[in-house]
Amino acid sequence: MIKLMQNAKFINALPPVAEAYESGPNSTDIINMANWETCTFIVTEGVGTTGTSTITVLACDDTTPTTSAACSFRYKAITTIDTEGDTTLATTAGFGTTAGSNHMYLVEVSASDLPSNYQYVKLKHTELVDAAVLSGTIAILTGGSDQGDDLATTIT
Repeated sequence: MIKLMQNAKFINALPPVAEAYESGPNSTDIINMANWETCTFIVTEGVGTTGTSTITVLACDDTTPTTSAACSFRYKAITTIDTEGDTTLATTAGFGTTAGSNHMYLVEVSASDLPSNYQYVKLKHTELVDAAVLSGTIAILTGGSDQGDDLATTIT
């Protein structure tokens, strides 16, 4: 039996807002992966028929961040309720979302994908097509050394 609530850390990394890709913040909170193997971002889009963005993942050296660098990651698009697309490796340039409503994007980065001396990560949106999109992002940390009912914060 998988006990997700005891073995994963859930973060409301970018609460849903209208004009999500324009009005900002356009990036999630900076998440500390020091005690975790994987960070999976779940980007949900509600209403928004034409607005799109480029999604990238940035490795950060601290919580400011003083220095950040784009990193490669894996993603999967779900654009028809629960029909998942293929898992795709994204380069540091990221990928563009698809215009339309009710989409979900799973974005996964492993601690091993981060450059050396980087233990923080964030997801960034850069608007491609200027139109309203209601969107938000949840982050789920897994493979951690810190498990149980009272998990330490990863946002500082």
